[in-house]
Amino acid sequence: MRAAPRHWPALAVLALASVLFMPTLALAHDVAEGDKAFVLSVDGPAIFPFLYLGAKHMVTGYDHIAFLVGVVFFLSRLRDVVVYVSMFTIGHSLTLIGGVLLNTGANAYIIDAIIGLSVIYKGVENIGGFRRIGWNVDTRLAVLVFGLFHGMGLATKVLDLGISQNGLLANLLAFNVGVELGQVLVLAFVVSLFAAWRARPSFTRYAFAANVALIAVGLVLTAIQIEGYLAA
Repeated sequence: MRAAPRHWPALAVLALASVLFMPTLALAHDVAEGDKAFVLSVDGPAIFPFLYLGAKHMVTGYDHIAFLVGVVFFLSRLRDVVVYVSMFTIGHSLTLIGGVLLNTGANAYIIDAIIGLSVIYKGVENIGGFRRIGWNVDTRLAVLVFGLFHGMGLATKVLDLGISQNGLLANLLAFNVGVELGQVLVLAFVVSLFAAWRARPSFTRYAFAANVALIAVGLVLTAIQIEGYLAA
């Protein structure tokens, strides 16, 4: 038996707001100790393990997922989804691969705070906040720029793992492909969910509230990183 339409907005808001009450999930870039130990033990190409690590990082990266939710929230055509996600992919692939190969990481707290701001940006844009104050932002360019910061966050964490130079390029490319595979899995679920919800009258009634919840998630993600930076 299908859920009544009124349940869909509640589920969407609950999924977003859950981050508010689970601070440990908000630290989405933390890497499990077992994964750290594995990376330190690798000396040479390890394609499939790094594919797995990349996919795992994306699927459990709640800040990345929150941003992607905002990006695809109002996209009903597959072509538009592909365009916007491609911009995000290009951005984070460039800084992930370039940052690691050039050994140019950044302060993880600052980068992750910017990623939180990207979630806030997308929620505000989705409710027409920028149009109300006369700002005309090219959404595709904004997604590309924030993708660069998301990739820098990934690069910073990969560098923190102390990855070996032996087989570095192969492992890094495998990790990046894994990230893309994880992203595809997440998007397949999110786009399907929104397609089902968008067909119901409740989508129009509760889309604004869902994006306000998204903004709240971004605020919490940003605040946690700022607190961590100040405490470090």
